[in-house]
Amino acid sequence: MAISPLDLQTLFTQADKVGKQSMAQREGAALLQSIQHVRIQQQNDEKARSVNETQNTGDGSEAIDDENGGRAGQDSPQGTPQEAKEEETQDEGIIRDPALGKNIDFSF
Repeated sequence: MAISPLDLQTLFTQADKVGKQSMAQREGAALLQSIQHVRIQQQNDEKARSVNETQNTGDGSEAIDDENGGRAGQDSPQGTPQEAKEEETQDEGIIRDPALGKNIDFSF
């Protein structure tokens, strides 16, 4: 199948349009990739700036009793947690401030 001169004329006039289309397709792919990169970067920045919500740690029954070195309520010399509360009420000679540890002083 031979190419006629009329076909060559048509091909040469359309060659610049084909070149522009292929270049636009290549640039479009690169542009899409850069847009995705910017979105990912913005999401990472937002995660870094935001305050993360803490996970639920349970009802507190897993608390460790530092004085005895074990779990609270397990083989403790104080017995039940009620006995421990009664012992705390006996120490009424100690003055406790409810605001203690809640304020931070930034003065220099």
